[in-house]
Amino acid sequence: MADDGDSCLEDEQVAIVTEKLALIMTSPTPVSHVQLACCSSHCAFPWQGNELRVYINNDFGAKPLKLIGHHENISALAFGTRQDPFLLCSASNDYVIVWDIERCYRRDIEGLTASGVVIGTCLGRVQHLSLCSENEKVAVCSGVKTYILHMQKKELIISLSGHLGAVTAAEFCPWTGHILVTTSEDRTFKVWDLRTEETLYQSAVLSASPLLSLFISAEKRQLVTGSANGQVWAFSLPDDFRCRMVTRVDLQKVEQRRLKHVEGSPVNEPERQLQCLFPGSVHGEQADTVEISRPILRISPCSVLPSSVHDQERGGNFYWIGSSDSLYVLDIDAAELRTTLYLKDYPNLTISMAGSWAIHEGDKGKTLCLMSSPFESAIALFEVQVPEYSFSPCPWEEILSVIPSGPLLPESPLNAVLVKKEVSKVSKVSKPIQKPGPDVKVALKDRPVTFHQRVKSSGYTTRPWNCTSKASSQKKNTALIKTRKKIRGIFPEYAEDSGVPTVLCNQASTAERPIPVCCLQYSGDGKQILCGLGNASALLYKSTLTGTPAVYTGHDGPINSVDWSFNRQWVVTSSEDRTARVWPIGNAEPTLIMGGEKFSKPVKSAQFYYLDKFLLLSSGNALHLYLYHLDMARDDIKRYHQKSLCKLVGKFKMSSGTDITCTSAINQLYSYIVLAAGVDRSVEVFDMNVGHICADIPDAHTRAVHHISQNQGSMFSSQAHDLYSLFLTSAATDGLKLWDLRTLRCVRRYEGHTNRCHPCSSTFSPCGRYIATGSEDNCAYIYDVRSCTYLHKLQRHSDTVLTVAFNPAKPELVMGTLDGKLQLFRPSDGAAVL
Repeated sequence: MADDGDSCLEDEQVAIVTEKLALIMTSPTPVSHVQLACCSSHCAFPWQGNELRVYINNDFGAKPLKLIGHHENISALAFGTRQDPFLLCSASNDYVIVWDIERCYRRDIEGLTASGVVIGTCLGRVQHLSLCSENEKVAVCSGVKTYILHMQKKELIISLSGHLGAVTAAEFCPWTGHILVTTSEDRTFKVWDLRTEETLYQSAVLSASPLLSLFISAEKRQLVTGSANGQVWAFSLPDDFRCRMVTRVDLQKVEQRRLKHVEGSPVNEPERQLQCLFPGSVHGEQADTVEISRPILRISPCSVLPSSVHDQERGGNFYWIGSSDSLYVLDIDAAELRTTLYLKDYPNLTISMAGSWAIHEGDKGKTLCLMSSPFESAIALFEVQVPEYSFSPCPWEEILSVIPSGPLLPESPLNAVLVKKEVSKVSKVSKPIQKPGPDVKVALKDRPVTFHQRVKSSGYTTRPWNCTSKASSQKKNTALIKTRKKIRGIFPEYAEDSGVPTVLCNQASTAERPIPVCCLQYSGDGKQILCGLGNASALLYKSTLTGTPAVYTGHDGPINSVDWSFNRQWVVTSSEDRTARVWPIGNAEPTLIMGGEKFSKPVKSAQFYYLDKFLLLSSGNALHLYLYHLDMARDDIKRYHQKSLCKLVGKFKMSSGTDITCTSAINQLYSYIVLAAGVDRSVEVFDMNVGHICADIPDAHTRAVHHISQNQGSMFSSQAHDLYSLFLTSAATDGLKLWDLRTLRCVRRYEGHTNRCHPCSSTFSPCGRYIATGSEDNCAYIYDVRSCTYLHKLQRHSDTVLTVAFNPAKPELVMGTLDGKLQLFRPSDGAAVL
């Protein structure tokens, strides 16, 4: 029987589902919760209670192998991992039997009765079987105990007890045969050392429902477990087997979010009422108010679905998830569903609901699925083939890139130029200069008498502020180029092979009383660091956190953001007082104040953009792009008279009209891309070359995104162009996500840290290999971009770590806490520890 159907895949991808075998047994013995067995060449299941049937997957017309040896109903089956010998283990209340399949075939051909070897007797009802990679030991789960049987010696080795509920699954560690992991109905899992019969690790209670399934990945060094209420957890398995949670996925919530995106436009009210009156199939799920649980019955690896270019590069971490009515492909790293196969969408399948699964991935992207019915004694085997494809859910024609691939358009807002008013030379010449003569009275004006140290003369010998010549402009640009070359010559390349900064070297207190450090940023050369505080002031420190910092005061509210100009001569700060101020380095007075009637709401972010050509600010529901001219000349008498200029180039609003919570743009190169997050949990991508939104990510998190960080690199390190497409988003209670701008897909998720209420920020290292993030457990965490498990947990903090920043020139990390402390970390080699 072969039936093809279309699944509810995104982007109209078609999964070919072919039913290979369907058998309905006349025995009243249920097989709904029996552990089935399936491998690349054979499948096995109970027949009429105590008999075994083994089929060849490629030849179902051949006579099946019938194995008789049990007197009680068979409850669990498992194939060995090796082909020589090719073993099958079966268990019932009376026996645990190991069958040599090749030997059984030979005896069946000779007309003899095929027999197995009994290795265990009267162990109770066995719920799960598992063979080690060497085919020497068998783990038998029965009741609250786990028995380890030796197949050659035919004896019981160890009896493990410690769970408070029935053991539901057990798996041997693929790379260490003496390690065993068990899950139980007591909602915990345990890691056992079989040599010492001790528990190396015991998890906390993970769920309100029992844990049902378990899989250990040798490639990722992770264990993945699922519960009866649709929860999936992934834990790392380090060398000491002290497991760390990598991610947690609620299958039902992820499925609802995915269906919302697939359905496209929202359903209007009449259609919504009609669906309630006449429930119909909506992507395989009834559109009523009844919640259907998604028990995780089986977890199996999947490697046939490279969903993006980045997934192909990193290898992917996909798993088949077998549930009661569906088969899913789950990306554990991104905590997202990539494919959903609803059994109801295939009416020609014999079984539309599953009681148990056995899943094995074969060759050429084909996966064999053996399942049993929960309502009748029926078995079905079908083949699923999901074609490999390049997943591109973006509605735009060209792939987005931080590095521009084309020139500016003639009507682009980035072509705007600030035109200054020039004084007419004719007006100067038209007025004749009168020389004082004997009949001309010269009136001397009163000049101020001052003893201020900053006033060196009366000012008549200095050049006016508006008299700038072409030669001075060229001299300024030449000096800037020489400065850049000098900096690159002094500082060597960023040491990518250096250690991770984990050793505390210095610390400083920003104020006498606890004040939160809201934001941090290093200068481009890594010599200085600017931090914004909750007391409306900004402090400028040396990168070593030594000496007295320079203080910038003038705001009337907490500082929301700080940013350095590319030439390191200016800094800009934004505040809750609805203003943004540009400060010159070495001067405590702002050169440019932007506020008043310009913004009706607090300025959430302000930064230099497009290699210091623009100022980019966010306030309310719009991005504000300004041209500006900064002037340092001041009159001490009219010191509050602002001579700097700014002009609004464009105002770009969010498509949903929601307020912007945070933004990000790269100033170190000519980039058109600006990222903005809204209160409605969305992230929108602005293309400033065309001046409008080009893409969006609806429901990027379950809460509003409070921080966006792009992989900007630095002038001291070089990265591949593709790495600049990565960016991070942080949201309270929803962890940290890594996105790929080319596909706008979440490619990895980091949840080892704690972030429930405070706006903890995150950042990339200059080499692009590491991610640092703050946490509410008074620690900072450092992740490897390629792994969801944190590498280091930096402690010795007095309060919540709100913000972190990497030094662009050398491997250093500075972090600011909720109580106003700054701490500097360096690698362990050559660092002076406090």
